Amino acid sequence: MKRIAIAAASIISLISSTLAGCTNVSRYSTNAIAQNQGEQNSQLRSLGVSLGDLGNPFFVAMAKGSESQARKIAGNDLKLSIVSSGFDLNQQFNQIENFVAADADLIILSAVDNKGIKPAIDNARRAGKTVIAVDAAVDAKVDATISSNNLQAGEIACEYIGDRLQGKGNVVILNSIPMDSVIQRVNGCQKALAKYPDIKILSKDQNAEGSRDGGLRVMSDLLTTFPKIDAVFATNDQSGVGADLAARQARRKEFFIVGVDGGPDAVKAMTTKDSLFAATAAQDPVGMAAKAVDVGNDILQGKRPSNPNILIPVKLVTQENISSYQGW
Repeated sequence: MKRIAIAAASIISLISSTLAGCTNVSRYSTNAIAQNQGEQNSQLRSLGVSLGDLGNPFFVAMAKGSESQARKIAGNDLKLSIVSSGFDLNQQFNQIENFVAADADLIILSAVDNKGIKPAIDNARRAGKTVIAVDAAVDAKVDATISSNNLQAGEIACEYIGDRLQGKGNVVILNSIPMDSVIQRVNGCQKALAKYPDIKILSKDQNAEGSRDGGLRVMSDLLTTFPKIDAVFATNDQSGVGADLAARQARRKEFFIVGVDGGPDAVKAMTTKDSLFAATAAQDPVGMAAKAVDVGNDILQGKRPSNPNILIPVKLVTQENISSYQGW
């Protein structure tokens, strides 16, 4: 079978300290995960982390948070691999299989597809691995899920929009890859805007792919389609920054943009003269990833959390309060 062949190739490549199948290994990857077959996993010795896209500052911050916390726990002898799936399900599937073949004690993943990744998670847990979902829930049995309160993120972002518009106007939602976190943000936004009967959502299904280029592309199309837009809710900051660029290129200034993440690009946009980027629901990716490592390490030692679904609150950062925001 193809997956058996992939796993076999992974074991061979480990001999040369290269984790096979993970073609987008980040600069945060260190030693390949050592094999510890037959040993009891009572402490953290080896960690595999599969994230969405390490070209995105949010996932870079998560990489830093997971590595920093894991090294605090396990020291420099920790065997660590942090890889980018590039939002590709097959890539992430192979990465998890490789972590299992390499006998990782703990696997942390930000799922590309909450349903499609289930077989890989099931296989890992059958192999006795501790698996933590981070950033987004998955449709699979995991040991714990650590995520931002994404419903809250959508709500506070769009409550800000509703209040600033004084309950009346045209809003577009820049959607993204249909991950659980994105779905929750859109649901939260729609819940908030439902309180304002005179606010009309012009578009909510266009996939900006969570990227600056995607935000530029989708927003450019929306600006052509709709002559009057009052506000934009971007489901992440990167697409919001792209929307800001599209507005400048089209010389449109009648609306403002609210994102989600609180990343450095949003901070830069919000402090730039003439930017339309007005606010962001700020997450804590460093703290979220560190919490995932802590919880995973506790589980390895037999200490399971009383609630395996842990939500990290978000906070609204605006142009008015950004001077007090520490960022990530």
